[in-house]
Amino acid sequence: MPDREERFRVMLDMVEAVAGPEPRVLDLACGTGSITDRLFRRFPGATSTGVDLDPALLAIARGYFAGDERVSFLTADLLDPGWTALLPHSSYDAVLTATALHWLHSEPLKALYGQLAGLVRDGGVFLNADHMRDESTPRINAAERAHRHARMDSARAAGALDWAEWWDLAAKDPVLAGPTAERFKIYGEHADGDTPSADWHARALREAGFGEARAVWSSPSDSLVLALK
Repeated sequence: MPDREERFRVMLDMVEAVAGPEPRVLDLACGTGSITDRLFRRFPGATSTGVDLDPALLAIARGYFAGDERVSFLTADLLDPGWTALLPHSSYDAVLTATALHWLHSEPLKALYGQLAGLVRDGGVFLNADHMRDESTPRINAAERAHRHARMDSARAAGALDWAEWWDLAAKDPVLAGPTAERFKIYGEHADGDTPSADWHARALREAGFGEARAVWSSPSDSLVLALK
């Protein structure tokens, strides 16, 4: 993913600016814990709660962070209205997510934003880095997509695994085979969500109860939207 580390750097810059160097973080749709890993490297005094539904990715996260008391992981479906009751804390300094919520359609995402507005403490922050498409620029979008896919094809030719190849390996792994089979029963090949613009996300977050929201970083294909409670 182009610019992946840059988006994480800006995300953590804004966490530090708003919540300081020892934040209590909710790593939303955490996957393997990519955000939490970078959080702890930069802020050793931080704590994190990782939430996801994918049993394979959670198995990797739990194995990677085994013995680290700063983090806990739980299985929860963000489409379940009661998922927040499973959390160990009622409020967080920061809720962070990356390349995950595009799996949701717009209406469920609006409902989720309303729940997050109740989880982020006053003065706290929510940050979402994801695919956010501006449909008003179709030629720019087409050029960016063609360039990005050419880079991806070049990476594959050099030996990088694509989505399907990575999951094929996971399905053959003695530890991950069971969780991988379970995750495909849950999700199928890939969820069919929405990728609205950064302006849409900012507006939806303000309507959900955040005081301010806007994009604080962008690449040709993705944006990082910050919402302040």
